[in-house]
Amino acid sequence: MTIYDRYVLPYLIDIACGLPMVQAQRRQLVPQAQGRVLEIGMGTGRNLPFYDRTRITRLVGVDPAMQMHRLAQKRSREAGIEVELMGLSAEQLPTANASFDTVVCTYTLCSIPDAAQALREMRRVLVPGGKLLFCEHGRAPDEAVRRWQDRLQPLWGPLAGGCQLGRDIPALLEEIGFASSIQSGYLAGPRPMTFHYWGQAQAA
Repeated sequence: MTIYDRYVLPYLIDIACGLPMVQAQRRQLVPQAQGRVLEIGMGTGRNLPFYDRTRITRLVGVDPAMQMHRLAQKRSREAGIEVELMGLSAEQLPTANASFDTVVCTYTLCSIPDAAQALREMRRVLVPGGKLLFCEHGRAPDEAVRRWQDRLQPLWGPLAGGCQLGRDIPALLEEIGFASSIQSGYLAGPRPMTFHYWGQAQAA
């Protein structure tokens, strides 16, 4: 891990993930979580202020980037929510089948090396009828924007912790067998980075 990855990147990601339009997406999605909750890619804990403490009984956070956990722990204390943090990747979750009622995944699928396998694991650990709540940026519908996503990717990926600008989120969810209710649209900002998909999904 480079000095940039350890000391600079976590704070750049935290700033980007705390922009007002991004926070607005979290505010409408995260309070829907209930019961036993698994958050994929907890990072710096930006979702923590938006959980409804009266609706959740357990919160487990997964993230391989251990250098981000200090900020997550601080936000956990501020939000008054106890979090079990696991420093590992989402492609192999050390939890039993059907052990969570809700999985929360925000701004994470873009940077998981094997996003399809991570989604398989999320589906595996959800109880029957459990929900995956997601908000991700991804592949734009406009051809000109997609071309820019492809052009920028070689530079963007290393600077943004492996983030993929053009992942097709609906196609990934369908491939893994999720039935999804999806909304989409551009948020404020440069179009190659700001086309978003959000909603909820259940195992089909």
